[in-house]
Amino acid sequence: MPTDIIMPQMGESIVEGTITKWLKKPGDKVQRDEPLFEISTDKVDAEIPAPASGVLQEIKVTEGTTVGVNTIVGTIAADGEAVAAKPAAAAAAAAPPKEEKKSAPATAAKDGPFPMKSEPVAAAPIAQEEDEETRSSPLVRKIAREHGISLSQLSGTGLGGRITKQDIMQFIESKAPRVETGAFARPAEQSEAAPASAPQAQKPAAPAPYPGDVVPMSNMRKLIAKHMIESRRTSAHVHCMYEVDFTRIVNLRAKHKNGFEQRHGVRLTFMPFFVRAAIIALQQWPIINANIEGDNIRYHRQINVGIAVALDWGLIVPVLKNAGDLNFLGLQRGITDLGERARTKKLKPEDVEGSTFTITNPGQFGAVFGLPIINQPNSAIMGVGGITKMPLVITDKDGNDSIAIRSVVHLTLGYDHRLIDGAVADQFMAQVKKNLEQWNEDVG
Repeated sequence: MPTDIIMPQMGESIVEGTITKWLKKPGDKVQRDEPLFEISTDKVDAEIPAPASGVLQEIKVTEGTTVGVNTIVGTIAADGEAVAAKPAAAAAAAAPPKEEKKSAPATAAKDGPFPMKSEPVAAAPIAQEEDEETRSSPLVRKIAREHGISLSQLSGTGLGGRITKQDIMQFIESKAPRVETGAFARPAEQSEAAPASAPQAQKPAAPAPYPGDVVPMSNMRKLIAKHMIESRRTSAHVHCMYEVDFTRIVNLRAKHKNGFEQRHGVRLTFMPFFVRAAIIALQQWPIINANIEGDNIRYHRQINVGIAVALDWGLIVPVLKNAGDLNFLGLQRGITDLGERARTKKLKPEDVEGSTFTITNPGQFGAVFGLPIINQPNSAIMGVGGITKMPLVITDKDGNDSIAIRSVVHLTLGYDHRLIDGAVADQFMAQVKKNLEQWNEDVG
């Protein structure tokens, strides 16, 4: 028997998923646990493996379709079963023409010549209304009624021949000169038509569409848009920025990065320095690691750091759990693992849940600093700017000033002013700055 391919439940709170891409076509051979299709949910994008080896017999849910968990989205058959299934598939494919034959008389009645007087015409408006509803929006039908236009006269440029607002407005404009030229109309008709046509003459023409392609938003992009708007509406966003002399850490990394990778098998990056500096400050200022629940404040016992990862198809924030319990090497390994699994769509729903504080790094692309939006339900997010060399005034231990070229990074904190006061936010960031400028931990 064919094996059903099921839409998996990627976490307890997930009730549906969107198939974003099929990696195989019907008739292709597949191996058990080989990536078969990609899905997008409220939490993660992921590749779903084949539940069995064989041949992809049928795709029941097309790309871009959202279905509930446990829905059968396709079938896999053994090699012998797949051959037997082809006649059934051919029979199913032959079904649509029968429906076309049934609808042919209605189409001919609509598109053919004017009906004879003896022919019943009462059913025509009903058929026309049904046809219009399938090929146009309520707004388009309203405009058509107001201008006395039958949508059967238009050819839609939308998806599946759907008539868009732009189609009907262009049609109205193309007909406007004929309405206005009334040289041979009776005087009474001209006087009646003048008031009606006057407002139309004053109405500006619809702007020409801008050239370009219109594509639907991906499921991830729609979710990002939804979450960002919700965050803006939820939190009272305030930002502060600090300039940090990052020279000590730049030199430390340059000295140890080759040996670090040889010993531990992972690259030494700058991110664990920022995470560690933030953890030390969060332990001193736990309100930054808290969040609002109704009229209450929840202080989290653990520090779970969300680290934003930029992907080619969007942005995701995997979470480094219990980061306060990890040493420097553990932070680097955890950050590297989450980043790699995010880029290869191997994250699980629990990998993107439960953050208590977030760090984002726009500086990797050259930004001097950013003003990030809070990742709900967190109360704060730290943005890391680019590391650049610039002249700074340096004061030595004797109080003497000099100018030197230093590596500098700008850090910003976006925080919810409902919970965090400006003085607390500034003290927190001052501690982060101190932790980085006076770094004294072994990097392993």
